[in-house]
Order: sequence, then structure tokens, then C-alpha cells
Amino acid sequence: MRHQFVDGPHWSMVQTSGNNGTPMNHSPDKGAILPKRPVSLRLDVVAGLTAAAVVLPKAMAYATVAGLPVAVGLYTAFIPMLVYALLGSSSVLSVSSTTTLAILAGTQLGLAVPDADPGRLVTATATLATLVGVMLLLARVLRLGFVANFISTPVLTGFKAGIGLVIVLDQVPKLLGIHFTKHGFFSDVLSLVQHIPATSVLTLAVALATFVVLIGMERLWPHSPAPLVAVGGSIAASWYFGLAAMGLSTVGQIPSGFPSLTLPDLALVEQLIPGALGIALMSFTETIAAGRAFAQRGDPPVDANRELVATGLANIGGALLGAMPAGGGTSQTAVVRAAGGGSQKASLVTAAAALATMLLLAPLLGLMPHATLAAIVIVYSVGLIQPAEFRAIRKVRTMEFRWALIACVGVLVLGTLKGIVAAIIISMIGLAGQTAQPRVSVIGRKRGADVLRPLSQEHPDDETFEGLLIVRPEGRLFFVNAQNVQEQIAALVAKYQPHVLALDLSRVTDIEYSALQALMEGEQRTADSGAEVWLAGLNPGVLEVVRHAGLDQRLGPERLLFNARAVINRYESLQNTATV
Repeated sequence: MRHQFVDGPHWSMVQTSGNNGTPMNHSPDKGAILPKRPVSLRLDVVAGLTAAAVVLPKAMAYATVAGLPVAVGLYTAFIPMLVYALLGSSSVLSVSSTTTLAILAGTQLGLAVPDADPGRLVTATATLATLVGVMLLLARVLRLGFVANFISTPVLTGFKAGIGLVIVLDQVPKLLGIHFTKHGFFSDVLSLVQHIPATSVLTLAVALATFVVLIGMERLWPHSPAPLVAVGGSIAASWYFGLAAMGLSTVGQIPSGFPSLTLPDLALVEQLIPGALGIALMSFTETIAAGRAFAQRGDPPVDANRELVATGLANIGGALLGAMPAGGGTSQTAVVRAAGGGSQKASLVTAAAALATMLLLAPLLGLMPHATLAAIVIVYSVGLIQPAEFRAIRKVRTMEFRWALIACVGVLVLGTLKGIVAAIIISMIGLAGQTAQPRVSVIGRKRGADVLRPLSQEHPDDETFEGLLIVRPEGRLFFVNAQNVQEQIAALVAKYQPHVLALDLSRVTDIEYSALQALMEGEQRTADSGAEVWLAGLNPGVLEVVRHAGLDQRLGPERLLFNARAVINRYESLQNTATV
């Protein structure tokens, strides 16, 4: 997912890929804001029904990714979507399950219920979704909406690519009609290769037919109800030809009617908390990214705190009626926009369609082949793997490209839940690495012009001033980088041996106590060596800190200057006076 993945740094930007990484051809250039369309009840109804044709089959498929009955997918497309439509701040965001949330939920549920007992699985799902909702609400109370920004875009790109590979490998055996015990990504690849001779020709044929329908319709008719056509066609073929009797694996009986009340199990809370935390973070990240991506001119802004409440209550409400963890999805929201949807009435229509499906069509859905669902999952998940994004990152920044690769491999080696933790840690280490080594430049003047700039090999003719060293640190100075900055400045002082060291602090946004102490200690050492320290370009916040510490009194007004030009003028004036 492209959001500048990304919870993530969220401007009102248009996604270049869906929550599943699926390219969305409708989007204008990134950074553009979609023009406002007139809101029409008729268009909302059409958009809601169109979205239902895409969302409901995908939701059922995502339920199988999580190892849950397909009915859970319908429940997730009903209650969470209904609750968000009433409470959310986005005009058209469509909320149900996504590929990322499905694989994360499936991993955690597999750990909590290793024997896949149906009764315990339902309870564990309700507990997990409830915990996700509670964590989102708690994040709102603590004003932690910014936490979604902790996963950098390169890391999110790598993480989602890893998720995509895991999902595809998980579904391939269902396409081939083969079975083997799963142990880990790389061992599963080897097992898959070994079991290929046991492929069921009938199952593979159904899967290939589904791929033809999904890919062909999407190419000829973007945002078409291709999943609905694929599901309807597979059900019709399964019934007409009696495919189940011929050995084709089908969904089987699906309970019809309104979902029953399911209460969470407090005994599972401690075990499910780590997974719920990762799912909550990813749910919020995807929701915010999707909501802001499809904002139009004139729409109310997407409120991060309100989104926490809306998605939190959507998950809790869904949990009580058998839904899995949910969040906003870009691909399904794209369908709503493409069909002319302009308000949450479209989501209400989609939720109503999910309810009608549960009440009226459940018996027919039991005829659906598992191969069809697997093909749907792969088609709408393979887009998570975006080689173009890796190339774009590598072209701009090699370091961030390494982060993306590490995040991807982390998911494959450690698993999805540990992989998301690793992704966050990588982002934080990268952030700490950047802040720990801020840029410290020596400032010179362009010869023959009143232009000050850092000395570089590109401008070897820039002039400096004998006895004056102007050093410009950049960014916030605090305990993480104070020692590093102090050492860089000390090295420059040792190299240039100035009579005056002028610190141009115009690019320093803030100075923390530890950094201030380092500054004062450095000033004292410089004074002891016979040189002076001047400060220039202090912004109001930094100047206030300097005054509170009494450093301004120690330096005196003559050594606190307005900017680097004032430093040069004062130094040259003193030099001229000394010469006379």
C-alpha cells in the first residue's frame, strides 16, 4: 500500500495502489485531491450495490485466509461496515476485512486455537476483534493516533510484500487440490514443489477458469463485479455438474440467518493481546491511508481521533456478532468512488446486501469451490508485492531500500505477527539512526555574491574567512544526537583552528537539556583554548532555552547575532578595526 503506507505522514493524497496493493487505474497523479462530485442517493445506491458485488466475495475469501468459515466474511462486511458508516469521518470509506488483517488474524488465531476447533475458533475470533476494538478506543483516549505514522513507507512496502508472498503460497495448494502440513515459508515452498505431482486436474481447471474471469473482466471492465461473476459461475457449475461428488472441495454448509451473539473469552485475552496490538496498528494505518486517499474537495477532513473511535466500535460491534478484525480498504473504496458514491449511504447499502445474502443466499454459497475462493484471494493479494516500489525506493535511497528488504524477509522468516514488530523496530532504528547523525555543515560564501551555503566539492571556489569558522547543525538537538554533534564540531575546530567559532542555529528547531549542556561545555572548552563562540540565527524557542540557562549572559549581546551574514559582517568589522 502506498501511503506517504504505510498508518504513515498522511496528507490528502491519492493512493497509487489499493490496500491489497492492487493498482487502481482511476487515480490521478499522486498528491492530487479528487474533485468533488455531487452527492446523489441514486448514485450511492448504485455504488453500494456495485461495491457489494466486489466486497462480499472477497470478504468470504479473506475469511478462509484467516482459517475461518466463509460466513465470517459476510458478518465482517455487515456489522463493521454499518457501524463505521454511522460514526466514521470519511465520506465514502468502505470498512470490512483486508488481506493484511486476514493473514494477521489467521496467524494469531492459529496460535490460540491450534486444533482449529470450530467452537473455540468462534470465541477466539470474537475475543481478538474485541481486543482490537478496545485498543483502538484506548489509543483515542490516550491521543495515540500518531502511532500509525511509526511505520515508514519503505518498511511498510517490504512488510506488505512479505505478507503477499505468504498469502499466495498459502493459497496455491487450494488451487492445485493438494494438502501438506505447513511449517514455515521456505519449508512450505519445498513441500509444495514435492506435492505438485498430486495436483487435482479438476481443481486446477476450476481455479484457471476463475483466474480467466477475474483478470479478463478487470482488464476489459475496471472495477467490474468480477468476483461476483466468478463466484456465481463457480456455484452454477458446481451445482450443474455435481463437482463436489467428483472430488472437488467446496465450502459446504453455511449457516443462514442473522449471526448469533458471541461473547469474548477473558481466558484468551492475555494470549491474544500481542497479536491484537499489531492488528489494531495495521487496521488504523490502512483506514487512515484509505480515508485520506479518497478525500474530495469539499469533504470534511478525515479526523484521526474520530477514526479511532469509529473503527474501534466497528470492531467491537462486529466481534459480538461473529466478525473478524476489520479496517478500511482502499480497493473497495475505489469501487465506491468509481461507481459514483459520495456518502456513507453507499456503505449502508453494501451492509444491507451482506444481510440479504446471509438471510437468503447462504445455502447456495455452500456449493462454492475452495479453488474459486483461493483464486480470488491471490488475484486481490498479489498486488501487495510491488517490485516497482522497491525499485523506486532503491533509486532514491539505498538505506531505505535495505529496510524494505529486511522487513520483507522478516515476515517470511519470523512470521507475520513477529514480522510487524520487526517492521516497527526497523522503522524506529532507522529514525534513530537519522536523528542521531544530523547534518553539520561548514558555511562559506559564493565568491562574488551574497549567497551563503555549505561547503561542498560541487562549489570548490566558495570563500571562507581566515580565523572564522561558521558551522550549521540541522534538525532537533537532543540527547540522542548531542554527543555526535559535539564530536563533529570538535573535529571541525581541530581542523580549521579558528579564532571565532560561530554556530549558525537557524536550522535547529529545538534544543533539549542534554544538548544544551553539551553546547555550554563545548563553549567552555573553546574559550579555554583561546577562541570565542558566537551564536547566530536562534529561533524563538531555542533563544528562550539559551536565556533560561543563562548562556546569553555568559556570551553577552555582542556574541548573539541575528544570522550568519551578521556574523561575517561583525567579524570583518573587528578584523578591519584590528588592522587599523
